[in-house]
Amino acid sequence: MFSINKKTNKGFLICMGSILFFAFISFISFKNIYDELFNSHVTVTDDFEKKLKEENKNPIREGQFESSEVESEDNNEPKKLKLNSLSALLMDGENNRVLYEVNGYKEMPMASTTKIMTCIVTLENGNLNDVVTISPYAARMPDVQLNVRAGEQYYLRDLLYSLMLESHNDVAVAIAEHVGGTVEGFTTMMNDKARELECYNTNFVTPNGLDAEGHYTTARDLAVISSYAIKNKDFLAITNTPSYQFKELKNGSRSFSVSNKNKFLYMMDGAIGVKTGFTGKAGYCFVGAVKKPDRILISVVLGCGWPPSKNLKWTDTKRLMTYGIENYEKRQIFEEIDMEPIYVEKGQSDFIEADIKGDLQLLLRKDEKIKIEYDIPDILVAPIEKGQRIGEVKYYINDSLYASIPVYANNESKRIDYRFCFMRVLKLWSLQY
Repeated sequence: MFSINKKTNKGFLICMGSILFFAFISFISFKNIYDELFNSHVTVTDDFEKKLKEENKNPIREGQFESSEVESEDNNEPKKLKLNSLSALLMDGENNRVLYEVNGYKEMPMASTTKIMTCIVTLENGNLNDVVTISPYAARMPDVQLNVRAGEQYYLRDLLYSLMLESHNDVAVAIAEHVGGTVEGFTTMMNDKARELECYNTNFVTPNGLDAEGHYTTARDLAVISSYAIKNKDFLAITNTPSYQFKELKNGSRSFSVSNKNKFLYMMDGAIGVKTGFTGKAGYCFVGAVKKPDRILISVVLGCGWPPSKNLKWTDTKRLMTYGIENYEKRQIFEEIDMEPIYVEKGQSDFIEADIKGDLQLLLRKDEKIKIEYDIPDILVAPIEKGQRIGEVKYYINDSLYASIPVYANNESKRIDYRFCFMRVLKLWSLQY
């Protein structure tokens, strides 16, 4: 009995010793694999250390771009335009890039070009089939008037044609009171819309543009507002209508016919608007728009003469539009590149693929210079998720930032952990490593 127990104990000790030996060997293997994985990353990191420090000092690298595509042979900018306006601006209506300006960021009174915002706010917040009742206050507005009378009723749709075709001031107030509750309430809506469009140098006090303290805009802001407005099909339908007839609803005894006072619609091919204006303080003003197969141009002239020089606004507008048509071409400046895999420190996957996609078609002059800068790190630190933003590409036009395109990871790389190393050990012992 004693001999049997002695043999059993001896076998047990041998078995336990073997288990402990292989456990120790497994631990050493596990530790070696874990250290090897981390040390390999440290080694690579050391190799990149100098480069990484330089990158941190100057994280943006200039990209390559064929300058011949955007520079003219003589590298001369087109001649300055001779304009009569105190403030003038030409804008690319597809991306709101300013193509030409003279005092384009100066705060100016804008007269009835105000009604562009009045119209678009009404279209977005009102019901065109609503019936508007004229208040005594609206009926007292000075010229230009439709001469509506207190208590009369009109469809909101009809009043918008009166507003935009003949610029009636009494109608503007009637619309504002109906849509905004009060004139003050409506101008708050106008200002809110201006902020939404990032027009921060604009403030509306009236819905009709009559001279008032604190009522101003800039040619740039007015162009942005107009660029937004002409994307509304109802706005375009109204402002491009040659003439329109309607009746007062309550009694039905008064009928009206309004005709479009925007002569620019017949001055240039592709003209699609937008609005005239005049007050004693603002002078003659006009916002124009031209649509061509490859472009939309918005022009603004403010303070463009006083009586009797009412035609100078057309002259300046045509000069701006002609400048935009003759000197700019639609070009694609997005640069497609094959990106090398990016190393991931302490990642279960050593590298990730990056993806850059974009479409940057815009109007360019031949002398304008394009610079592309890549802000993409050489080393990333795990974890990195698929679709994670890891960098950006910046496009500059004449040293001014035009667009920034994000760079995304195409795959993931989780951080190395003990579970990952343990699974590598299991594969080692199962002859799968």
